[in-house]
Amino acid sequence: MSGGYRRFTLLILVAATVAGGAILALTREPLPVKGRMEGATQLSLLLDGPFGTRFAGEMIAHKREYFAPNVTVRADPNDPDFVAAVARQHAIGVTSGHKFLLAAWRGVPVTAFAASFLDTSIAIFTLESSGLRRPADLIGKRVGYRRATEGDVIFDAMMAQLGLPRSQIAKVADRDSFDALRAREVEAIIAPVDDQPSSSVTSGDVRLNVIKPQDYGIHVPGLVYFASNDLIHDQPSLITDVLQGLIRGWHFAYTDYARTVPILVGFDPERLDPDRVRLELQQQRDLILPTGGRIADYDESRWRTLRDILIFAKLGEEQVPLAQLVNYQLLRDVYRRSPDLATSGAGRGEN
Repeated sequence: MSGGYRRFTLLILVAATVAGGAILALTREPLPVKGRMEGATQLSLLLDGPFGTRFAGEMIAHKREYFAPNVTVRADPNDPDFVAAVARQHAIGVTSGHKFLLAAWRGVPVTAFAASFLDTSIAIFTLESSGLRRPADLIGKRVGYRRATEGDVIFDAMMAQLGLPRSQIAKVADRDSFDALRAREVEAIIAPVDDQPSSSVTSGDVRLNVIKPQDYGIHVPGLVYFASNDLIHDQPSLITDVLQGLIRGWHFAYTDYARTVPILVGFDPERLDPDRVRLELQQQRDLILPTGGRIADYDESRWRTLRDILIFAKLGEEQVPLAQLVNYQLLRDVYRRSPDLATSGAGRGEN
C-alpha cells in the first residue's frame, strides 16, 4: 500500500471516528572515529530515560570507544522538556518520534537524522486465557494505559484505522502495568514490548498474548536521534561521526550476548539484571535489525503516518513541514562513506 493511499485511508477512518465521538478521548490528552573528531567541541549524547537495553547501542559505543573522547553519554530520565533541553545544550538526543515531533511543532529548533528503534515498541498485552487476540476482541473491555503517551495515541489510531468503535472501550488511566493485568483490574494493557515479563514470571495460567500495531498497518518511527538545528548546520561532521559510532555499537550489541550483557549491566549493576537485559535485547531485536533493512534507517511514510495520527488526535498542529524537521542525507552519507556498516559482519571484526 502506498504512503499516499494509507494516509487517505487514515483520514477517512479517523473522520468517521470523529463523527462517532472517538476523537474526544484523544484530545485529553571507515576512518577511525576518534581520528577525525579529536579536538572537536565537547559533545553530549543525551538519553531520554535511564541506562538500559533501549539504549544498548549508545552504551556499547561509549564503552567500546566508538565515539571520540570528547563525546559523553548521559542518561536524562524524567525530563518533561527533554527535547528542549537537548536543543539548549546543542547536543544530540534520542527520544520517541512522538515526543520529538510534538516538541518541534511547538517551536523547539531540532532536526531528526536517524532512527534507533525503526518502528514503535508499543504493543497491547492480554492474558492468553482471556482469548483476546485481535483488536476487535477489545470491544467492551477495559484497557489500561497512560495518558498523553505514545501508547495512548498509537492505540486509538489503530482502532480508527480498523474502523472499530473506540468509544466502546473503557480506557483505564494508570493501570498499564503487568501487575494490573494479572490482577484482572483490566483485560488488556498498552505497554512497550520490551517491558514484557520473562516466562519465569508469566508461567502457568498467566501467559501473554501480544497485539502489535504494526500487524494492523500502523508504522511510525520508534526512538529517533535528533540534534539542535545549529549543531547540524554548523558541524554536520560531528553528527555523522557519532552516527557511525552508534551503528557500530548496535552491530556489536547483537553480535555476541556473552560480551554485550556484561557491558550493559556494568552501567548500573544494582538495577540491571543480566538475565533481564538479555531478554530485553531479544524482545527489541526486530526494531533494531529488521530483515532486509539497515540499522538507524527510517522512511518518510512512517513520519507521514505519525504526523497524521498526532494531527487527528488534536495533540498538535504542523507548524513546520516534515521536510524541514527530518534529515535523511546524514545517514546516507555515513553508509556511502562506510558501506561495510550495512552488513551484519561490520561489528564482528571487533570480536
